[in-house]
Amino acid sequence: MASTSKANLTEDDEEEEEIEHFDDFTLASSWERFISEIEATCRQWSADGPKNLLEKGAVHLDYSNKIYRIKSELKDATKIYSMEYYFGIDNNGNISDWNCTLHDLQLCFGVKEFLVISPQSASGVVLDAPESSKLLSAVAIALSNCSCLWPAFVPVHDPSRKAFIGIQNMGTIFTRRFEADRIGSQVPVKFMHLEGLYELFVSKFAYWTSDHLTHLFKVYLMMKLTYRTLPNDDENDGIQDADAENAESEKMPDGGNLNRKHWDDDCPWSEWYSAEDPVKGFDLVTTWSEKVIESSLEMAEMENASPHEAEKWILTPNLSPNLDSSKGDRIGFASQLQLLVSALDMSFEAQFMEDFVSVENLGSDNLKSSMVIPPPTVLDRVLKDLLLEGRQFPDFAKGEHKSSRAIKGAPLESLFAQFCLHSLWFGNCSIRAIAVLWVEFVREIRWYWEESQPLPKMPAHGSIDLATCLINQKLQMLAICIEKKRELNEEFQDCLGSNDDVFVHMEEDIQVGEESTSFLTQSQDFDGKRDSPLILEGFNESKTSISKFSTNSQDAYSADKSTSDSKRTGSAGPVGSMKLLNSCQSLHAPFTQNAPLMTEDMHEERLRAVEAFGDSFNFSAQLERETLSSDMSAFKAANPDAVFEDFIRWHSPGDWENDGSKANDKWPPRGKLSQRMSGPGNSWRKIWNDAPSLPAYEQKPLLDPNREGEKILHYLETVRPHQLLEQMVCTAFRASADTLHQTNFGSLKQITTKMDQLYHTMASTLRPLQVRKLKT
Repeated sequence: MASTSKANLTEDDEEEEEIEHFDDFTLASSWERFISEIEATCRQWSADGPKNLLEKGAVHLDYSNKIYRIKSELKDATKIYSMEYYFGIDNNGNISDWNCTLHDLQLCFGVKEFLVISPQSASGVVLDAPESSKLLSAVAIALSNCSCLWPAFVPVHDPSRKAFIGIQNMGTIFTRRFEADRIGSQVPVKFMHLEGLYELFVSKFAYWTSDHLTHLFKVYLMMKLTYRTLPNDDENDGIQDADAENAESEKMPDGGNLNRKHWDDDCPWSEWYSAEDPVKGFDLVTTWSEKVIESSLEMAEMENASPHEAEKWILTPNLSPNLDSSKGDRIGFASQLQLLVSALDMSFEAQFMEDFVSVENLGSDNLKSSMVIPPPTVLDRVLKDLLLEGRQFPDFAKGEHKSSRAIKGAPLESLFAQFCLHSLWFGNCSIRAIAVLWVEFVREIRWYWEESQPLPKMPAHGSIDLATCLINQKLQMLAICIEKKRELNEEFQDCLGSNDDVFVHMEEDIQVGEESTSFLTQSQDFDGKRDSPLILEGFNESKTSISKFSTNSQDAYSADKSTSDSKRTGSAGPVGSMKLLNSCQSLHAPFTQNAPLMTEDMHEERLRAVEAFGDSFNFSAQLERETLSSDMSAFKAANPDAVFEDFIRWHSPGDWENDGSKANDKWPPRGKLSQRMSGPGNSWRKIWNDAPSLPAYEQKPLLDPNREGEKILHYLETVRPHQLLEQMVCTAFRASADTLHQTNFGSLKQITTKMDQLYHTMASTLRPLQVRKLKT
């Protein structure tokens, strides 16, 4: 039984082998099998179509993302061939619209999709003429059998010639043949001109030598010319030496020469800018669409055509081949911004920026060696460019992109934005270099504060721009505090000068023999109130009274004081037809102080306080006590007979409820305070009772510039490294994009669209860094 089973298994194996190695005896030769294999592959590709071929492994060419290629191996006897099918996924049939991403065969023959059959050898070309004819014949038969009109090409001759021969079934009794060759050296002068190329092309269609002279041929021509700029290589001395009269050199004391000077040696960036220009030149590709040429003379005219007559221009840069970010070669905003992001990752390792200045705190030796800072001369030059040059206040909104403010950074021309741009190139943007530059930068800012000097590149007036980063807000508020501080110092000096004039007049009065005892007493009072800008007027009026009524100067002073108590001061004018409730006099609007400026973190502190104690109306009033008291004092000075209800009617009309009566003959008008204003223990009424009657110019300023300035400097000196770097990253990205946006690119619609996309992408990506984290 075992032997019988074994015999049966053997018979089954033989039958399977016969099935696997089935031979179609209708194909008599290997050449016919080769044709059949080509036909089957072409039928499969034609049935799949471009979309399915992409799913089956078709790849796009390196120089084009619109042309794809799929490959299949074919075997003929002992040789293996590779058949490649080239196709486009968005082909609209318009072959006259040239671009820089077409295949050479597409440029030569105007074909759209085609086949290339080549041997799998070292050269990849067919060196034998009979073999190339055999391949073309096999492909032609296969394509005819499957009714496919693809042109097919075979590479021939030496690979350097890039020569091809091809064939295409036209769907009729006619076929089209292709032939392309290239002369790489020793090109005849005749073929260097379009006229000679035209005659060579026409001669291929003539049966006899004289045919192309006696017959007119219509040739369709499409032309592309490429213009290249001269290479701009800093290491090429030949070009620069040619212009010796412009080359500058300096002699060393020992007779040697220093290195050649560059045009920007005296510019602020010369010691820290990137040494190699990534753009070595430009290529301008001009194209002419399809034209009909009937004679060699027309070709000669085409050769002399100006580039301005071309239908299409394509300008492409030639980038330096030596730039490779993987090897550490970095240049441009993109690579430096990447380094800044790396510095942000390291900023969480320390609590203060000073901790990064010391080498001992950097950890590994490799990290220490990679964080070498520039010499002090470079640091001084950067600080000079930041703080000493360009003191004029720039227009931040000029040339700003419409989406720029979506990124919470600082305006391009502002002080902090310029600091961030300098940081990108200072010491290769390492965390240590940034720390060194920041510490010195804050030290210089403190000098401007202590010396009351205007802060460069920052506005000294206006409101705080809360749409910018916190550091920019702090610097803007510091600039305003410096200006307020300067004004107070100037007023103080003016008062001292006026005081000196008073004592001069006193001496003159003594010499004339007038009594001046009371005058001296009042001058002492004046010396204690130097901050009031109207003290001089009061003093002059008192002096006049003294000269007229010198016999009873004390009584005159008391009478003048009692008169001034009921005098209206600090009024900006009556408010329409409104009148005071008790006296029926016109209600005057007072001059008031501006609300104190606050940065984003100050607003957040108040918000947290309100959230912690609830949204109580009285608590909110306590937060605004200083501002509210100032407004009440100014209102009392402008309206001496006013009551609390009058102030509410002017300041918060919604809290005064009329009874709805339209009668105007009754006085006072019927109405009452709202419930929140009339409740027991109302904080507004308490503030009203405590507020003195003082015009705004005699009040203490709501903004204390000395206190706020010191708080800002404390923040800058103790800011956490990661908080600083987060704001630097947002500002640097915004400033880089703004710099690119302000570049003149001829209002190209494509560039404008790309810039809009860039700003939206940056805003969404940087949003996590722009959200302030409140302290718990």
